[in-house]
Amino acid sequence: MPTLGIIGSGNIGSAVARLAVAADMNVIIANSRGPETLQDLITELGPLAQAGTVEEAASQTDAVVLSIPLKAVKDLPEGLLAGKLVLDTSNYYPSRDGRIKELDDSTVTTSELVKQMLGDTRYVKVFNNITAAHIPALARPDEASDRSALPIAGDDDAAKVQAAAIIERLGYDTVDAGTLADSWKFEPDTPAYGLMYFADPNASEQQLMSAPPSATPADEVRSALDAAPRVNVAERKF
Repeated sequence: MPTLGIIGSGNIGSAVARLAVAADMNVIIANSRGPETLQDLITELGPLAQAGTVEEAASQTDAVVLSIPLKAVKDLPEGLLAGKLVLDTSNYYPSRDGRIKELDDSTVTTSELVKQMLGDTRYVKVFNNITAAHIPALARPDEASDRSALPIAGDDDAAKVQAAAIIERLGYDTVDAGTLADSWKFEPDTPAYGLMYFADPNASEQQLMSAPPSATPADEVRSALDAAPRVNVAERKF
């Protein structure tokens, strides 16, 4: 039985953990505060889940979902994820992360920057364009007619194939959005971010955690990616 490591126990990390145990995967989940702070979540997740340190989540698993604030990536132990398949959910929010010049001037994408900070990993960007509430709500078995899709991006084609297999087990089809240089196509303020999965595409920001979702198949995700204008990240205020 495969084991998925999850570093970050916030809304996204916890949502993916719920999908993993529902898919009969073992889970080791870690955060910066220590395993003892995760007992309520582990009790909810059941016997397939255990709390661990970030080192255990990295070393004792087949792949790792990295779901921590962008500003915290630099604080991970050096070489922690070396050689590991990493599914990264990062987005750049200046109000939380502070201004990062190379992102504001589009020298690199968020994913390229994270990959540089992590070093030698098999890195794939995913789960960053959908709300935490919609992750479990839209997951479906592979034979379901109302299965949604998530975009993925990466520079390692073999890693993208492996990541897609995990994501499909968790309940989603995937759409290859290209390389890490292309990953801006499903970051905040693009057509492929957030509202694409809402039943009401005019929902307000205040409704992000409560508005009902709508199945979003692969062809709709591809159309949104193809229609994406390059966002001026320096203008991002949240």
